[in-house]
Amino acid sequence: MDLHCDCYWFTYLFKVFLTVKQGTVVVITVFGKFRRILRPGLNMKIPFIEAIFRRISIQNRSVELEFQAITVDQANVYFKAMLLYAVLNQEKETIINVAFKFVDERSVMQALTRTVEGSIRGFVATKKQSEILTVRREIVEDVKDQLDKTLENWGYHLIDLQINDITFDEEITKSMAKVVASNNLKAAAENEGQALLITKTKAAEAEGNAIKISAEAERLAAQLRGQGVALFREEVAKEMSLAAKEMQLANLDTNVILFSMWVEALKHFAEQGKGNTIFLDGSTDSMKRTMEQLLSITQQQQK
Repeated sequence: MDLHCDCYWFTYLFKVFLTVKQGTVVVITVFGKFRRILRPGLNMKIPFIEAIFRRISIQNRSVELEFQAITVDQANVYFKAMLLYAVLNQEKETIINVAFKFVDERSVMQALTRTVEGSIRGFVATKKQSEILTVRREIVEDVKDQLDKTLENWGYHLIDLQINDITFDEEITKSMAKVVASNNLKAAAENEGQALLITKTKAAEAEGNAIKISAEAERLAAQLRGQGVALFREEVAKEMSLAAKEMQLANLDTNVILFSMWVEALKHFAEQGKGNTIFLDGSTDSMKRTMEQLLSITQQQQK
């Protein structure tokens, strides 16, 4: 009899005391109606009256998603994503929503994943295939904006949505690769053309500057040669005038000067000819004509 009583009290105490693990809470009901929430640690409940309705984890939970969406230009896009969510908080109203909004955890998971997939599909349906890869962050932000209010009513919070992979049909992937390759070739051709244009331009500028410098040097040289010839003629005229005046003062014929110039010219021809044949009329009449021409030039310079 005593042994039977001990077992009874032991069973009674076992039903009275309840341990709740860290990171979870327990929802207690009385005859099917919500009564209270048990926090982590050692708790007491009334046996046979209070019943454990559900243990709810308040830790972060994750789920992987794989689904398909269609863009506005009818391209298939395949997504692989990771969804991180948790119970919103440990407040009474939140725990009640988590415990009684859905039948079980599986229903919660199904509703959450389908809602996320639907939100992403709705966003992708407004974009073109060429825009999808550049709007990854916008997709995440749009889903969070749409789901935060809904999940709050369920008692949950979307912590993070990571889109890990975005792929297309094989034909679209090949065409995208061809587009990228052609764009790269186009950019390379444009860069090569620009480089060639710069090279040709610089070469033309250098050639033009060289021609300009050469022409300027030639112009300066011609100017200096002209000035040299003019100075030479001026000096010759001055010396001939002085020589003629001195010969006149000495009562000598000035034609001697012209004769000596004629002889010096013949000597210069002979020395500088370098084997070339020079024909000169050495007759008396020819010398007379030459003397008259030189004399006329001298008279014009004196005037």
